[in-house]
Amino acid sequence: MEDIMPGNDSYTKGLKKMKEMGREDTMLNQRKISEDMYQLSVGALFGDIWNRPHLSLRDRQLITMAANIALARPHGTHTHYKSAHHIGISHEEICEVIMHVGMYGGWPCIAHATEQYLEVLKERGDPMADAKPTRDKIDGE
Repeated sequence: MEDIMPGNDSYTKGLKKMKEMGREDTMLNQRKISEDMYQLSVGALFGDIWNRPHLSLRDRQLITMAANIALARPHGTHTHYKSAHHIGISHEEICEVIMHVGMYGGWPCIAHATEQYLEVLKERGDPMADAKPTRDKIDGE
């Protein structure tokens, strides 16, 4: 691709944005099969869209998490939880996004998003990921 090559402004901005988000190794699987696909993704998505002026990085991350949760995108959801932590979005804020999207996108969104988020917490070594919650007792038990 002539217009999106290393040294191209969009591609370079995309690499910088990915680093800012802790996503330097994201999408390398695309590079395995098509250098053009990888460069287009980096340049157009992270170089152009993620660098637009009217929303902050934090806003874009929250929106992207919400979209991935609503659409039940396992890979995207997982990697964007990591990016959210990397840029300072708190655990409580991520849980609020999951709950809010679940109310609009359907309750199964919460179940799926919870499993994805627990994987990220486990990778981070968060003891919450291995907690063994107990259920509340029901009358007569």
